Amino acid sequence: MDAQQPPPSPSYLLPLQQLCDSALPTGAFSHSFGLETYLARGIVHDENSFAAWLRHFIDQQLVYSDGLAIRLTTEALEGAGLADVWELDRRVTAQALPLQLRGAGIKMGLRMLEIGEGIFPAPALDEYRTQIKAGRCAGHTAVAFALTAHGLGIPLAQLMSAYFFSTATTLTQNAVRAIPLGQNAGQRVLRLMHGVVTSAVATAMTLEAEDLGAVAPGLEIAQMRHEYQHARMFMS
Repeated sequence: MDAQQPPPSPSYLLPLQQLCDSALPTGAFSHSFGLETYLARGIVHDENSFAAWLRHFIDQQLVYSDGLAIRLTTEALEGAGLADVWELDRRVTAQALPLQLRGAGIKMGLRMLEIGEGIFPAPALDEYRTQIKAGRCAGHTAVAFALTAHGLGIPLAQLMSAYFFSTATTLTQNAVRAIPLGQNAGQRVLRLMHGVVTSAVATAMTLEAEDLGAVAPGLEIAQMRHEYQHARMFMS
């Protein structure tokens, strides 16, 4: 009797891994999203304090910005259409009050769009580029990510989980360099984030469109202060 063949992996698995690889050249490695301010003030200084910061960043900012934007973009593509996506791009960009954070979203978004056009070309990406060139959109990383991933058949919850965990991985790699943390400590932090990411995705799935940008003020203030630090390793 022939050995039973294992079921094939979902067709979206490898594309999803590629899009969420921490080595994807979007420039995320050069941004700390306010973490460096907490380092300079001594609030984040070791494994435990970084894990606490990362948990709050995911729960209190990432969910209400990029996470909700990914969900709303995907829903618009499956319903109302691209006009709602362009409006969402303007909203998610405008709600990023810290100047450096807004710039990071655009810089990484334009790189994500360029990567998406090169490896997963789609008419929506071409139209997004047209809207950006015309000045009607900024090019936000979460919108570019969702447009790139659309059509690959990735379940929304898995798409958001992968994006959240990819962000956590990048920030942990940055913390390993900046605190510094040991590589094993970084892996322990990422293991703690498994449950945090799962909970964050569940929260993002329940939010209303009006919740976009409902970010904890303390995180935004730290991100604003980063602009005025005398010495910086990161761009934001």
